[in-house]
Order: sequence, then structure tokens, then C-alpha cells
Amino acid sequence: MSKLPFFHLVKESSYKDKPSPLLVMVHGYGSNEDDLFSFARVLPMQLTIISIRGPISVQGMGYAWYDISFDSFGNKSYNKSQAIESRDKIIKCIDLCVETYNIDNKNISLMGFSQGAILINAIAITYPKKVKNVISLSGGIDPNILKPSLDYLNKINFYISHGTQDVVLPFNEAKESLKILDENKITYTFESFPVGHGVCPENFKSMLSWFEKKLR
Repeated sequence: MSKLPFFHLVKESSYKDKPSPLLVMVHGYGSNEDDLFSFARVLPMQLTIISIRGPISVQGMGYAWYDISFDSFGNKSYNKSQAIESRDKIIKCIDLCVETYNIDNKNISLMGFSQGAILINAIAITYPKKVKNVISLSGGIDPNILKPSLDYLNKINFYISHGTQDVVLPFNEAKESLKILDENKITYTFESFPVGHGVCPENFKSMLSWFEKKLR
């Protein structure tokens, strides 16, 4: 039985006799572990890929990392304690992946979409010694669920993308949230695409090119 704290899918590395880089995938609200895992077949073969499922069931949809709700006026709120708990459980999951698989612990990457992207951004900024690369798709940075580290932040590679027509997590709000990176002198690549809440082929192609260079 797996020691990992989440239900997950695994794609093993092509490396058989040396530690491999690790990519952990974190899906968005109402989705599941199959979503981002569909990218696995075209990602670099040397990766060990682990796609994890959120612990909260969303009725009629899929899974989430923390609850989101709306009041009668349409104002959105979320469960901050659940978000922080998921953040820290994902860190534990990363450590267990290193123990369970033959992983190079200096070459760990995170990929997240939407709610998953918000979480991986929080993980990287709070625990930068754990992460080398961050691929943040259609998400943002939530200052309420992170505590910026004083060290190692300048060693993380961030790729961040967002659709200019996104109405789920609006583009302007997402871009504004990146000020936290600027304030902490974190360098990052940011790209926008004329789409809604999703990843278009041009976005994926650009992200993949960036990622392949950072894995070297």
C-alpha cells in the first residue's frame, strides 16, 4: 500500500539506474488526478510524474483541495485552514515521493492548474528549499496561505500563464497578485494568451519549451 497521503497516478521515469527528476501535478477545483496527467505522455521521459487527487469531494464534479463558497451577493470565500492543510500535506507528499521512488531531491518541479496553481505557488514561496521549478497555470498568488521564506527564493524558476479572457480567476486579479513575487525579488516568466480558464496549445508548447530548458 502506498505511503502517499493522496490517491494518485504515477508515470515512471525512463531512468533505471540513477535518480530522476520529479514532477508533482496538482489539479484545479472540481477536477481530478486525470486532468493534468493527460500531459504526461508528451513531457520529458526522464521525469517521474505523480498526479495527486484533492481530498475534498465536490458534489457532481470531482475533487478539491479546499472548499469554495458564494454568498447571496455572489461574493466568493474559501476555507483558509483547509488550504493551508492541503499545502502542508502536499509538502509531506513530496518528501514521501523522494523516499518511495528514486528521486533527485534537487530537481523537483510542481505543476498546478487554477486552485492547484494557487497552492503550488504557496508551497514554493513558503518552502523554497523543496522546489526547483514551478509551472503555475491559470492561478494566482494568495498571500493568506503562504509565509515567504527568507532564503532560497531566488533559486526557484517560475513559469506563470493566464488567459486574458478568464472569468473564473480574472486575468487582472491574477496578474496583480504577482506583485508578491516582485516584492520578494523573485524572478519569473509570465505569459498571457487570448483564452478563458484553460491551457491552449500555444500555452502548452511555450510552457514545455521553458520546462525542458529548466530540467537540464
